[in-house]
Amino acid sequence: MELPMVWRQWLARHDRISDALPAVPLLVIAAAATAVGKSNWHEPRWGEVVWTALSCVPLAFRSRWPLGIALFTLAGDLTLMAVASHIAPTPAASLIALYTLALLGSRRTAWTVGVAAAVAITGVYAATHTESLVGGASLLRLDFAIAATALGRAVRSRRENLAEARARVERAERMQEVEARRRVTEERVRIARDLHDVVAHHITLVNAQAGVAHHLMRANPEQAYEALAHIKDNSRAALDELRATVGLLRQPDDAPGSRAPIPRLVDLDNLVGGFEASGLSVCVTRTGDPAALAPATELTAYRIIQEALTNTHKHASATRTEVVLEYGAHALRVTVTDDGRPGTPKGAGTGHGLIGMRERAIAIGGTVTAGPRPEGGFQVIAELPLSLTPTIV
Repeated sequence: MELPMVWRQWLARHDRISDALPAVPLLVIAAAATAVGKSNWHEPRWGEVVWTALSCVPLAFRSRWPLGIALFTLAGDLTLMAVASHIAPTPAASLIALYTLALLGSRRTAWTVGVAAAVAITGVYAATHTESLVGGASLLRLDFAIAATALGRAVRSRRENLAEARARVERAERMQEVEARRRVTEERVRIARDLHDVVAHHITLVNAQAGVAHHLMRANPEQAYEALAHIKDNSRAALDELRATVGLLRQPDDAPGSRAPIPRLVDLDNLVGGFEASGLSVCVTRTGDPAALAPATELTAYRIIQEALTNTHKHASATRTEVVLEYGAHALRVTVTDDGRPGTPKGAGTGHGLIGMRERAIAIGGTVTAGPRPEGGFQVIAELPLSLTPTIV
């Protein structure tokens, strides 16, 4: 039965008391053993009890010097057995010292000392009691020494296994925390990309349409009115997409809110309509068999097209953009090309849009290449898988 936690902590802070503690039951057993007679109990043989107590004194330092204490107690017990065999008790202190050496020392040292001690104790006992080495009493002392060493090694192995199991559990918990943080970071990056795409796209269109409305307000109020209507539509669409994206941050027990559906390639007409209303001509062409796409592929393709058109409208002096969707056997190829003139950018960009496109494509196993064309304009090419294969970690 294990000691209460408070006692174990107290003993851990008092090494000498903890080391000497096994001497108490040894003294009780020695006193009881010497008080047993053939027919009844009698007064204990105090001489043997005193010798047992003296042999247990070095045990107070057994955890500090396990090998030295084992050799010291063994030498004392063997000497007592040799010179005073008539009062020499069982070498219990040596057995405890052998157990401690097996528990704290190396395997080779423990078994070398343990086997040597077993042979020495058996030989001295047999010689001083005129018994055979293979006699019952002699073999019993041999078994005691071997058992003390084996018990110490078994307890040590059990402690090492428990420590290893605890280390594995702690390592698994740390890895779980690292994985959770990694997933949270990836989710934050994904949400940041969504917010960037939504805000950059719609604010660009609102800015362009506001400029048109401001220019036509006095000269052509009807067209200015239409531009304001487009601003209203784009701002409402931006709010819907922002609400859907921020809604991903809700907890499961939060009150359900209004969430817009995830944009797909069937929504390209609405996307293109917004750009055409701001003065950019966009032509969409589809080739191949438009097979069913994974939702992540559709969303990624939509966002890449949206970002490419937004960059064209913001940074390129282009009047026409061509979007080509090529459906292959295993991949969807998206090409966005504009006719902007080299060397005439509208404004400097931060490069976050291109980085976001590449990150989106890589996240589902695709690729994105982008750059200016020699004949002028800018081109973005994305290769996206039609279906996603789960990754086995």
